[in-house]
Amino acid sequence: MSASTPKKNSFFGGAAILTASVIVVKLIGALYKVPLGNILTDAAFADFNTAYDIYSLLIIISTGGLPVALSKMVSEANALGRVNQVKKVFTLALAAFCVLGTISFCIMAFLPQQLADLMQDSHAAYSILALAPAVFFICPMSAMRGYFQGHAQMTPTAVSQVIEALCKLVIGLALASAFKTSFEDEAMAAAGAILGVSVGCLLGAVYMYVCYRRHSRSQPRSNDEPEDSKAILTTLAALAIPITLSSSVIALTNILDNAILMGRLQDALGLSLNEARTLKGVYNKALTLYNLPASFMVPLTASVIPHVSAALKVKRRRQAAQISETTLRTTALLAIPAGVGLFVLGEPIIRLLYASTDVELGGWMLSVLGAASIAVCFMLVSNSILQAHRMVALPMTTTVIGCAMKLAVGYVLIGSEEIGIRGGPISTVVCFWLIALLDLFIIKRTLPRSLSMARVFVKPVGAAAAMGAAAWAVNGLCYQLLVKLNLFLELGEDEKPLLDAAGNALLSRTGTALSVAAAIGVAVVVYFALILVTRAISKEDLALLPKGDKIARILRVE
Repeated sequence: MSASTPKKNSFFGGAAILTASVIVVKLIGALYKVPLGNILTDAAFADFNTAYDIYSLLIIISTGGLPVALSKMVSEANALGRVNQVKKVFTLALAAFCVLGTISFCIMAFLPQQLADLMQDSHAAYSILALAPAVFFICPMSAMRGYFQGHAQMTPTAVSQVIEALCKLVIGLALASAFKTSFEDEAMAAAGAILGVSVGCLLGAVYMYVCYRRHSRSQPRSNDEPEDSKAILTTLAALAIPITLSSSVIALTNILDNAILMGRLQDALGLSLNEARTLKGVYNKALTLYNLPASFMVPLTASVIPHVSAALKVKRRRQAAQISETTLRTTALLAIPAGVGLFVLGEPIIRLLYASTDVELGGWMLSVLGAASIAVCFMLVSNSILQAHRMVALPMTTTVIGCAMKLAVGYVLIGSEEIGIRGGPISTVVCFWLIALLDLFIIKRTLPRSLSMARVFVKPVGAAAAMGAAAWAVNGLCYQLLVKLNLFLELGEDEKPLLDAAGNALLSRTGTALSVAAAIGVAVVVYFALILVTRAISKEDLALLPKGDKIARILRVE
């Protein structure tokens, strides 16, 4: 028993570090994307995201499965004390990363206009070119992250992620503002913003290299004979390729989806390129917020897989099913209220964060995407559960089915004059709920009957519904009071405005912020009160999270 304790503590310590890193990076990302969305026009914001979609696909192809494969091979060799094997595995992996990074860099650096034209957004070429260095630097950085994760050291990865995010925030916003005033073409402002990503990747890679050099010098000498290069590369490929293919499906779908969206807006609806870019920019602002809940599922999936795998290793299938149920219930407790919050507060949130955009359209999109965000969270966790049960092909199959449906539904709806750009969020809901439901159906049919979907969903759904109603009511009440106050200040007793236009706008934005803050505050209190009263959360649920036992004691959960 004592031998296993350090591993458990090390695992939870690593999960805690990555959780803290995710929170910090997402907070910095919000500080970046919100002002950026107000610096850039909607059209320029669309250019920014078009380039980022291409970058994301190339990154997944270049680094999608290799860091995981490298981490696994390093940890296995390290456990056996094979220092020379670790060095050779890392050296070969680093070379493979650099080759893939160079190829991806050349594609973006030498074909920016062709890529932009394929995406039906010719103005995105500047942003694609500015992002090309990032796709190179992130490849060796990913290799070094995999190396440290193989040594169960998560701090270098966490720090490098924060460095990336800070550079993106400081340098990206500064260059976006400078380029906006220096160049007439608004697309250059988007290129300035995205150049901060390239600088962040460079500095992150430098930091990881310094950490690697320091760590490699401290390694003891060894006489072990490493495997030949062909065997190592074959093992790396066998581990990495399935993960890369699975990860590439959604990224490739995003590329095709955006190309279809821009093409249908221009060809089927007859909009100009600038009109289509503007609508896509509004959609991208809603997508930025919708992605937040899913990002917090990463530490949860990292925590559950070892638990399920360990139970299956000793043939405790019922215990593995119980862990899976607890994981799904924890996901429900986190994802459902987040999605309901976006659904009921979509328009107020857009009005608060992106007042210069089309608030009504953006708010409608965010509300619809709020429903999709719940499904995305369940998809991520369900895929991890299936992978832990060695059902690797099934998650990829369900993802392909859902993504194919997304492209088909999007093509039809976006080309409809009555629906138009609104077909994008609708197709997203269809896609991810289809994947999530298929995954949950497979889990229910293949895992032992001890897993209960009723225990997973009933109490969280009830608590989230009451929370959503409270948030909607509080925001509406506060907003009505704001409208009456504005009317009073616009026409006082002598029927003369008491505030000028700037003062009235500031009052309106402050009132919106107070309304949203009050609604969120009441929602949090109502939700947590209900899940504690109904015992929707258990000590076993919290045990999967870092410091879960401590949280259970504070909340007095048994």
